[in-house]
Amino acid sequence: MKLCFLVEEQYRHDGMPLDVIRQLSAWGHQVDVVWPGRSLIRISEAIQAGSHDAWVLKTVSGGPGLTLLEAAATVGLTTVNDARAIRGVRDKALAAVIAHRSGLPVPVTYAAARAAEFAELPDAAYPLVVKPADGSSGRAVRLVASPDRLLDPGFEAAGDGLLIAQPYVPNSGTDLKVYSVAGEIYATERCSPLHPAHTVRERQVPLTPEVARTAAEIGEVFGLDLYGADILLGPDGPVVVDINDFPSFRQVPDAVAKVSDAVLRLARTGGRMGSRTGVPGHPPAGGPAVTGRTAHTRPRVVLAKTRPAAAVGGA
Repeated sequence: MKLCFLVEEQYRHDGMPLDVIRQLSAWGHQVDVVWPGRSLIRISEAIQAGSHDAWVLKTVSGGPGLTLLEAAATVGLTTVNDARAIRGVRDKALAAVIAHRSGLPVPVTYAAARAAEFAELPDAAYPLVVKPADGSSGRAVRLVASPDRLLDPGFEAAGDGLLIAQPYVPNSGTDLKVYSVAGEIYATERCSPLHPAHTVRERQVPLTPEVARTAAEIGEVFGLDLYGADILLGPDGPVVVDINDFPSFRQVPDAVAKVSDAVLRLARTGGRMGSRTGVPGHPPAGGPAVTGRTAHTRPRVVLAKTRPAAAVGGA
């Protein structure tokens, strides 16, 4: 097969996706790599030619790669993930609305252009977790204990984009990172960016049925095949606090081979593994356009039974 990977500057040294690119090449496939941040792209020629079986994106939120992927999808080319689905999770404010409407367990979400605006919230809403709506990799995520801390230096230095705030979900200080590789679901745990002093050994862990259902529903609601989700185990059960397309897949056993194989299968099936019509009774209106697909197979839950594999990929 002939594939085109769009890789942003931030990931130019990361195992994901560079190890996947190397694996696909070793299997005999032709892989072209486009660096949107440091190369001239003859976009009309590249996209209209349609010479690739699929386009794959590894980009930062707001990076130029997503525009190129959407351009490819607009003219009918296959993309991994679906370009419309990626847009739905890259904007965290939009993702929160889609998730809430679809019945996923997400915190109440507020948005503002300046952190100081969150001071209007009642004291009962605190502590708050404040982060950029276009953030990634835990960048600029802050735990705000009270309204007066919103005036701390550095808040407005995070950027000019929209901020979101969510009430803090009490938890053990350990983040549960759940990955889906084209229907196979894995759970790992790592230290929370809100609790850097809490020592956590990053590892694969067993999935509970409730977390597995939540992770599978995320894929259905957003129309994603390769994705990760940050899930907290709060007092009332799992809570989804972040969703990422094409994440690092760290601690997923044989991650490079699994992701490489998934990219090929998605390319052969037109960039989809099955139906993406949302949680039954809650279609994602206003979100990704994902109708008209074939019946989706039930995701396979993968439990950790042996010693976890070594970390694969970048941050």
